[in-house]
Amino acid sequence: MRERVGVYPGTFDPITNGHQDVIQRAALMVDRLIVAVAANAGKAPLFTLDERIALVRDDVAAMKINGGTKIECMGFDTLLISFVRQCGASLIVRGLRAVSDFEYEFQMAAMNARLDPAIETVFLMAAEGSQFISSRFVKEISQLGGDVSSFVSPRVVARLAHQR
Repeated sequence: MRERVGVYPGTFDPITNGHQDVIQRAALMVDRLIVAVAANAGKAPLFTLDERIALVRDDVAAMKINGGTKIECMGFDTLLISFVRQCGASLIVRGLRAVSDFEYEFQMAAMNARLDPAIETVFLMAAEGSQFISSRFVKEISQLGGDVSSFVSPRVVARLAHQR
């Protein structure tokens, strides 16, 4: 039987509890999950690609994943479909927080399907307790001295404190 490989792409600047929730649930769908951290310089990330990869790896290492799924973290700076093919994956996992996310994600999924119909995109709704969490808000609250400890791991809280 062929190994089921999925890719969960994002900027993860920084990784939030919402991202962690999607990772844990996506891990139940595949044999191997690759958390793909996009270089995405166009978004002017707060953390470097290497810092974001390290934060994701640390948070994933602390998770308790049911089912024995292997989770890897990799950076990429290519077209997502090219990266997914390179990884031998057949599934892209995307998280949805609100209806406002859907239009953009729907367009991206349709474009990816045109580029490679063999690669499927699945959407996971954010858990009720994390639907409002976004990396952008976490960074903004932290930079203004607010408490973000209920939105991100203690490791991320510490790294954000160093960025102020």
